[in-house]
Amino acid sequence: MSDNTPEFTVSELAFSLKRSIEEQYGHVRVRGELGRVTIARSGHCYLDVKDDKAVINSIIWKGVMGRLSMRPEEGMEVVCEGKLSTYPGRSNYQLIVDKMELAGAGALMALYEKRKKALAAEGLFDEGRKVPLPFMPKTIGVVTSQTGAVIRDILHRISDRFPSHVLVWPVLVQGDKAAEQIASAITGFNHAEGFPKPDVLIVARGGGSMEDLWCFNEEIVARAAASSNIPLISAVGHETDWTLIDYVADYRAPTPTGAAEVAVPVLADWLETLADYGLRLGRGLRRSVLERENRLRAARLPRLDTVLAPAQQRLDLAAARLPSPQRLYEPQKNALALQRLPSMTQILSRAAERLAERDKALRAAMRFTHSRAKETLTRQGETIIRMEKSAEQAIRRQLDAQSNRLDRAAKLLDAYSYQGVLDRGYALVQDDKGHVVRSKDSVSAGQGVSLTFADGERAAVIAGGTTLKAKPKKQTKTPKPETPQGDLF
Repeated sequence: MSDNTPEFTVSELAFSLKRSIEEQYGHVRVRGELGRVTIARSGHCYLDVKDDKAVINSIIWKGVMGRLSMRPEEGMEVVCEGKLSTYPGRSNYQLIVDKMELAGAGALMALYEKRKKALAAEGLFDEGRKVPLPFMPKTIGVVTSQTGAVIRDILHRISDRFPSHVLVWPVLVQGDKAAEQIASAITGFNHAEGFPKPDVLIVARGGGSMEDLWCFNEEIVARAAASSNIPLISAVGHETDWTLIDYVADYRAPTPTGAAEVAVPVLADWLETLADYGLRLGRGLRRSVLERENRLRAARLPRLDTVLAPAQQRLDLAAARLPSPQRLYEPQKNALALQRLPSMTQILSRAAERLAERDKALRAAMRFTHSRAKETLTRQGETIIRMEKSAEQAIRRQLDAQSNRLDRAAKLLDAYSYQGVLDRGYALVQDDKGHVVRSKDSVSAGQGVSLTFADGERAAVIAGGTTLKAKPKKQTKTPKPETPQGDLF
């Protein structure tokens, strides 16, 4: 008895189930808790959406991950939108997620409080680890979006209060990739290479909802701010908006403009203060000098000539006891006059003799040096001539050897060249594409070919038969001898 039940292959049944499920559940919205969350190297995210009774395997493709406003983490309560599909290779169904959001503000606040308690338990919020801000920073680093009013407000406020060198590290301040970029910017400023290291950092963003500011509640951002060696000012949202980076930062500003006011002092105020300090210092110096002058006058010190008079008197008495210059120099003058000094002629004559002796010695040395140099040059010239002859012989031998090799190569080329074969009466057959015809089966009847002889080329057509029969020679008919006509007479 035959069975009328249709028979499927495994693939047909699996893909039929896949089409049915995708058509039936082409768009679904699922609420649940995230279980296992794994981000592969390819960028795809594999996760489980579960409740107390069931688990659905889910996938978020790489392109969708970049558009999410949050980063999936285990334990989050979320609402996922997408379509249900199957994976025939493992016989299981899965949810392809196109959109994901936290399940209400309550879930966001619960996750926020959970992270806050964990980071506080590690001591990241302790006041003892925070450092004071520099009074007058030379360079200020700003981590924020390069577009929008926040960066313009900060730059304008710094320029008005105390013009300083500002370095801007543009980042995303909303979305899934924002947290990673913000953390990388904070770390990059702390390990600055190729640009000056800032004296203070400002991490800023304008106001928004809790979902918009969520990237500043990510653990990676809080830890990057906690590990910063540069004093950090947090200026995220409005005064009522608190994020985890506000607790970790060394100073929390209510607004981005307030962060700029905290980072730098007011130049005009300090110029006025310095001017006031200068006036007060000048008045104090003048008063101090006047007081010391009055004390000196009140001390009734002796006059200068009175103090110097005893010393001057002692100097006069000592000068009187010294002998006169004439008495001091007279003996030396007499002794010099008694000495017989040589005349100028004798001095010049002795100098001329010494000069002649030195000239003679110098000329002898020059002749000796010239002779030695000439001998050295002669030996070097002979050596160079021998080297030239040796090089010429070596080059000639090399040229002869290369010429012999060239002759042998030419003969070998002539021996292997097909031109020699053509000279012996053979022909080279090529088809209309220029390919060499090596077999009779590679050409067909009526096909045109080219025949290359030793003295040129000819075109030919392939005949239909396998052999070419020689045409019989036409026999010339011998004319019959004319019969002579008889004479009628």
